[in-house]
Amino acid sequence: MASSARAQTSLPPARAVKQTRSADDKTPLSLFPVESIWTLALNNVLAAPPGFHDAYAVFALEDEQLAAYDLESGSQLWLTNITTTIEPALSGDLVFVATKDALVALALRTGAVAWTQPFDDELAAAPIVAGDRLVLATADGDIIARRAADGVEIWRRNLPRAASSRPAFTATRLFVPTADSQVVALNLQNGEVIWTKHLGGIGHDILAGDDRIFLGSQDRFFYCLNAKSGETEWRWPTGADAIGLPVVDERTVYFVSLDNLLRGLNRSSGVQRWKSPLPFRPISGPLKYLETLVVAGTMPVVQAYTTRDGKSLGQYAVPTELSAPPYLFVDRARVFPVLATISSDIVGHATVTGATRDLEVTSTTFVPLPNVEMVPTVPEVPEELEEVSELPILIRVVPPAEP
Repeated sequence: MASSARAQTSLPPARAVKQTRSADDKTPLSLFPVESIWTLALNNVLAAPPGFHDAYAVFALEDEQLAAYDLESGSQLWLTNITTTIEPALSGDLVFVATKDALVALALRTGAVAWTQPFDDELAAAPIVAGDRLVLATADGDIIARRAADGVEIWRRNLPRAASSRPAFTATRLFVPTADSQVVALNLQNGEVIWTKHLGGIGHDILAGDDRIFLGSQDRFFYCLNAKSGETEWRWPTGADAIGLPVVDERTVYFVSLDNLLRGLNRSSGVQRWKSPLPFRPISGPLKYLETLVVAGTMPVVQAYTTRDGKSLGQYAVPTELSAPPYLFVDRARVFPVLATISSDIVGHATVTGATRDLEVTSTTFVPLPNVEMVPTVPEVPEELEEVSELPILIRVVPPAEP
C-alpha cells in the first residue's frame, strides 16, 4: 500500500447552509440524511478493531501491518510492520500497541517509535489512555497504570477477577467492571480501591461522569451508580443485555439492548422517556451528534433517531455488514461531522466509507404571479417646463346654485 494513497478522489470545499427556517427556531439540524463522500480501500483483513482519535484512525491489518490515516484529508500517514490483535489506543500524540511480548508507542503523525517496554501479559480488554497514563487490564486481574510518555509502570493493582470490559475514567478515578459482577473504583493516581459494588450480573462498557456512572449488565438491568460512593441511584429492567457504551446529555441517557431496542431514560430518576424498536440486533452503543442518535447493527444499514422522542430520522445503507462499530469525527471543511463505517467484502478485505449531510444552496427562479396587472411606466418629468398652452375643448364646470 503506497504511502501516498488517498481516502477520497477529491475533497470538495465546505458549502454554505441555506437558511430555511425562521430566525427564532433553535432546533438543531439533524445529521441525517447522509450520503457517501469518500471511500478508503484498506485492501486487507482487519486483525483487530481500529483505534480512533479525532480525525485520525489506526488500523491493525493482517500480514503484520499497522496503518495510520488522516480521515479529514484522506491521506495515509504511515505504514509499518507490527503484529497485534488488540485495538490500538490513541492519544493526541501517540499510538499505543500491545504485541505478544511488548508495548510499543509510536508517534501518531509519523509512525516513529517513541518507546518500547517488555510486556507479555495477556490483556482482558483493550488498553485506554487516561490523561497522561496508559491503563491496561490483564487476564490475571491486574490493573496497571503506566506513564504514557515513556511506558514506565506507576502502579499495579490486582483484583479478584479480570476486567469484563475496558475501564472508564474521570480526572481522579478509574472504574473497572469485572468478571465476578463487580464494579471497582480505583484512585487513578495510586491505584487504591475506593469502593466496590456488586451487580446482579457481569457489567459491560461504562460511561463515567464526575457524579454518576452508567452501564448495562448481564442481569438484564441498566444501572446508574453514584460515582463517589458506588451506591445504586437507579436501575432499569431490560428484555436483554444492554450493551456498548451509553451516551448522555443534560437530561437523558441513551443506550441499546439485545432485545433490539434503543431507550432514552431520565438521567436523574431513571424514568423511561421513550423507547424505539431497532430493525436489527445492535453491535455497539449509540453515537450522538446534537439531537441525532446513530445506531449500527447486524444489517448493512445505519439507523438514525431523534433524541427528543426516539422517532426515526432515516437510514444509511453501507455496502456490506459492518466489521467494526461506526465512528463520528469532525471535518473542519464541512458543516456536519463525518460518519465513518467499516465493512468487509466476501474475502474479508475492509473498506472505510465516509458519509455526511451535504446541504447545498439552491437557486430560486422567480415566475410572474397569476392575474397580475402590469403598472404602466411613469414618464420622467422634464427638468424645465416651457410655456403651457390652454387645453382644447375646455368646459368650465359651474356648481349648482343653492336653493
